[in-house]
Amino acid sequence: MCSESADDICGFIKGDSHTGGGGVTILCMKRTALLLLTVLCLLGVGCVQRTISITSEPAGALVYLNDNEVGRTPVTVPFVFYGVYDVRLEAEGYQPLWTTQKAKAPWWETPGIDLVAEAVPRNKAELSWHFTMDEQPLAEDVDADQLLDHAKQMRSSMKQSPE
Repeated sequence: MCSESADDICGFIKGDSHTGGGGVTILCMKRTALLLLTVLCLLGVGCVQRTISITSEPAGALVYLNDNEVGRTPVTVPFVFYGVYDVRLEAEGYQPLWTTQKAKAPWWETPGIDLVAEAVPRNKAELSWHFTMDEQPLAEDVDADQLLDHAKQMRSSMKQSPE
């Protein structure tokens, strides 16, 4: 049953100066229940937390997503949209890795169904990507005189060949 102050509020909303009778109490209870339901819905509504976790071999590689530096592996970053991402990893002693990776939406992110999924509290979409980088070959010691001799030979062979 509504308290006196709630009856006054409900009676005021209805436009009655006097709050009497069972109809007002039922109306007050319905409005209070509706208000409580609305507050609970607003408090319980969550957003889907979308994250991409990126690991690499070797660990500690610098990661760029769509040309934005996001950190060093292992790293977890939030994302907003599903689709194709440009991924670049760089680590000292390893060849840079440039690739694309698709962030595929789970079935519950299908348009229409996603409205319900957005309302579920603490809902998460977590993607995991792992990349293996190739070691960069060590630069060989090159004799400068030998390199110049080789260049001269190539130049002279270009002059001798007919056009």
